[in-house]
Amino acid sequence: MNILILGGGGREHALAWAIRQNPKCDRLIVAPGNAGIAEIAECAKLDILSGPDVVDFCGENAIGFVVIGPEAPLASGVADALRAAGVRTFGPSAAAARLEASKAFTKEVCDASGAPTAGWARFTDAAAARAHVAEKGAPIVIKADGLAAGKGVTVAMTEPEALDAIDLMFGGEFGAAGAEVVIEEFMDGEEASFFVLCDGTDCLPVGTAQDHKRVGDGDTGPNTGGMGAYSPAPVLSPALQEQVMEQIIRPTVAEMARRGTPFQGVLYAGLMIKDGRARLVEYNVRFGDPECQVLMMRLGGQILDLLLACAEGRLAGYNVEWAADHALTVVLAARGYPGAYDKGSVIRGLDALPQDSRHMVFHAGTGERDGRIIATGGRVLAATARGDSLAQAQAEAYALAEAIDWPEGFYRRDIGWRAL
Repeated sequence: MNILILGGGGREHALAWAIRQNPKCDRLIVAPGNAGIAEIAECAKLDILSGPDVVDFCGENAIGFVVIGPEAPLASGVADALRAAGVRTFGPSAAAARLEASKAFTKEVCDASGAPTAGWARFTDAAAARAHVAEKGAPIVIKADGLAAGKGVTVAMTEPEALDAIDLMFGGEFGAAGAEVVIEEFMDGEEASFFVLCDGTDCLPVGTAQDHKRVGDGDTGPNTGGMGAYSPAPVLSPALQEQVMEQIIRPTVAEMARRGTPFQGVLYAGLMIKDGRARLVEYNVRFGDPECQVLMMRLGGQILDLLLACAEGRLAGYNVEWAADHALTVVLAARGYPGAYDKGSVIRGLDALPQDSRHMVFHAGTGERDGRIIATGGRVLAATARGDSLAQAQAEAYALAEAIDWPEGFYRRDIGWRAL
């Protein structure tokens, strides 16, 4: 089978690495890919936001299955175009992808389905939003309604911080994504991520993880796209997972079907857990990054069979085969991230590192120049390892990170600290 993966980050490298292990995969193409992906798959130049371009590419290359990695192609309807052309596709329709593309839409679905989540209100002008903050006080959460590359959320611990966030969003900081703002009740507790495949009717949990969003050790500093993650998440016990399935996931999937927009793809539920109870923070409609790296490290080649079953509407009766192990990933980022950072620095030492079922350095923002690997983004690499315990996975992942020769990069030294 010829398979196309859309995307070029660490998530897509992890998906490509796992899918490549399955004997059903004959030819693997990733668009646009990156320097690490190029070592295990073909990379192609393609406008992944254009449904017609992707459909034409599939026809020219006899693609039998497409896996859509990032949220932007989903929101722009690429999955719809592929399905209309008869191409098997993993990823929700544009209508179903609104669960990530619009915070207000997700809240409406939660209200209609009874899924527990934070209290909320929506605003289209700054004055009304500022008045709401003055009434409710802080801490409070300010969110751009639309897609903002994971950066349109401010957890404001003070009223001035909340008001600044409102002004930034309505002032155009996030473009059209901030034209409408959702303000939510602050929820405290422990955060965790829960990943569930849905084929429109049936749902199959495929893993739990916890990530570290803050840039600095001890979870300090500004939020980022994620500085590391580990799987499984100890806080998500089997009993709590079943509670989440019964109270949040299945009601959401049923409500989406009732609306005529069945959800087919992965539901990534960000959860806040307190006193043995989980509430939904937000949905994403694709695998997280860097959570995907630890999930793929544990799932391996079976992920292709699971994604195909999801795309073909036959998840009922499927099971995930888990090893009783742990995985941890450490993100190496360019100095200055998540603020301004330089591009083009050379990364050395990668060739000497192991690449096997228990050790892998996944590439995110990398390119190739004159035969050398260079940094092209903010989050650049993800040193990932499996272990029989979380402590072992942590030690192995940090050994990989420390062996990379990249003075222009940095990484947190405490990924996994909460669980350990």
